[in-house]
Amino acid sequence: MTMISQPSGAMKRIYAVNENGRRIGESHQAARLTDEQVDRIRDLHEDHGLSYLQLAKMYFVSKQTIASICQYQRRAQTPFGFKTLIVEDDDV
Repeated sequence: MTMISQPSGAMKRIYAVNENGRRIGESHQAARLTDEQVDRIRDLHEDHGLSYLQLAKMYFVSKQTIASICQYQRRAQTPFGFKTLIVEDDDV
């Protein structure tokens, strides 16, 4: 077992990954919405009948992004595992 010393001031971050080891959900580097926001968008559309346009304006994203989320074409993966990365303070 190899021990890696953690530099002082560094933080550990845990990222959700898919079966290919790629980051998914809010931990993806290009994500603009949190997982909680995605769940809320789906609830507001499915349970309360808000339109894609209303949701797009509320969350400052495109109508197509909202449509893809609500139709489970986007942000629909379940984590296969998790990765831990050590991040320097200046990267946070």
